[in-house]
Amino acid sequence: MIMTRTALVLGITGGIGGATARALLARGWHVRALHREPARAKASAPSGVEWLAGDALDRQAVLQAASGAAVIVHAVNPPGYRNWRGLAVPMLERTIDAARASGARILFPGNVYNFGPDAGSTIAENAPQNPLTRKGRIRVAMEARLEAAAAEGVRSLVLRAGDYFGAGGAWFDGVMVKRGRPPRSVTYPGEPRVGHAWAYLPDLAETFARLAERETELGAFERFHFGGHYLAEGIEMAETILRAAGSPDGRIRRLPWALLRLASPFHETCRELLEMRYLWRAPLQLDNRKLLAVLGEEPHTPLEQAVTESLLALGCLPKDAAYRSAASA
Repeated sequence: MIMTRTALVLGITGGIGGATARALLARGWHVRALHREPARAKASAPSGVEWLAGDALDRQAVLQAASGAAVIVHAVNPPGYRNWRGLAVPMLERTIDAARASGARILFPGNVYNFGPDAGSTIAENAPQNPLTRKGRIRVAMEARLEAAAAEGVRSLVLRAGDYFGAGGAWFDGVMVKRGRPPRSVTYPGEPRVGHAWAYLPDLAETFARLAERETELGAFERFHFGGHYLAEGIEMAETILRAAGSPDGRIRRLPWALLRLASPFHETCRELLEMRYLWRAPLQLDNRKLLAVLGEEPHTPLEQAVTESLLALGCLPKDAAYRSAASA
């Protein structure tokens, strides 16, 4: 059992931060959030949160916010993939300082950027990390920093997952569908018959919450892989979106990677997305056996339901769509 049930969430207005806050609240945790503009952030965040004003780069603000917390959810990232080295690494250092002072465990959402093609198609937690990209190298360095901090008494847990979908996710929300628009067509970034790993945010958040309650079973530094929805034929995600939208015969478009390349010298987000193309060309599945050994099961919402709920959360479907989907199941 853990001594307190207070969690500080950094990045609560993001997809994984907000979802993890909801999961912790549902399990009876007191959730505290640090945000530069709390009054504005409340509109898109779960109710029942204690709000504190401050910046994740402000060491003193993070230290004060983490006082008395059992866990710190480090879900804050630079917006639009911009300036990762200049922002992501210093923000993590502030969180490590706060965890050292409060005794909290850091919950860190990881991803597959750490891995290059040499890692193979099915990847365990100890697979070689030889990333091809700048973001991948930064991710490897951040995890290495957390592992080193464990020797200094700072406990942490990394939960790696595939691409997010739900009320957010860089590829699902913004590339495949457009927020607030009914999807009559879908843009798919990958090769149609190549497998791809997805993580439904509420399932991933529930996994974080369950792991947070297994403190006595965890080492000072832990890595887990979240299996999520691995689709052996990646195009299935686009097909599921169209079915959920009531347009099963809708058009599936290919992402114009060549245009991203042309725009990349002038547009940082295009340049950063282009770096990730290799992850859409080869299958990469996360091996979740370690996670299953600890939790017994992985939270898992059926794909059709998860996609429907994601489209509803993004304003892409009328509110009665969930009922129609349930009735036709």
